[in-house]
Parts: sequence; structure tokens; C-alpha cells
Amino acid sequence: MNCPSLIVGGYHDHVHILALLSKKVTLVSLLEQLKTESSKWMKTLSPDLKDFYWQDGYGAFSVNPAQVEVVSNYILRQKEHHKKKSFQDEYRSFLIKYKVDFDEKYVWD
Repeated sequence: MNCPSLIVGGYHDHVHILALLSKKVTLVSLLEQLKTESSKWMKTLSPDLKDFYWQDGYGAFSVNPAQVEVVSNYILRQKEHHKKKSFQDEYRSFLIKYKVDFDEKYVWD
């Protein structure tokens, strides 16, 4: 989709993708295609994953080009990072830090 990923990583219950977004592709269409194709792929890996699905929502944040290395290092250190802070606590703190209005009952599947 002409949206090259710079780095992909995550931990047990989430994935981080640092990618360039094409001027011709909407974020929602990129994530819809990514979730669809990766779900299909996951189901081919093991019979235990036949019911695999992604949650309905997603979080997306723009990154200052000067911060790409910082964000890349953050993605690479997910295992270490989540020994100190859960994904839920981390995501909640992002939403608060960037002043995103949210209702907790709609954030988690």
C-alpha cells in the first residue's frame, strides 16, 4: 500500500508499528488491510490460532521525524518496558498525555 514499515514489534497483548503513511492511503484503510491480512496469516500458523482476531479499535500517533530513532528504540525494548508498566497503563497514560478524550468502557475489548 506504499506505506513502508520502519520497525514492527510488541509484546504479549499488543503490536507497535512505526510506518510511513502514503499520501494516497488513509490510516483506517491501511489498518483495516493490515489487520485482515495478518489475521489470515496468523490462522495458518497453528490450529490453536483458528479463532485469532484483532480487537476492533487501534491507537495511532504521529511521530516527529526527529524522534524516529527514539520511537524505534522504544519499540525494540517492549519486553523490558512492560516489566515496569502494563500495556493498559501505558496506553491510558498516552491518551492523557496527548489530551485525547476517552471513555474507559470503549477503550478495551
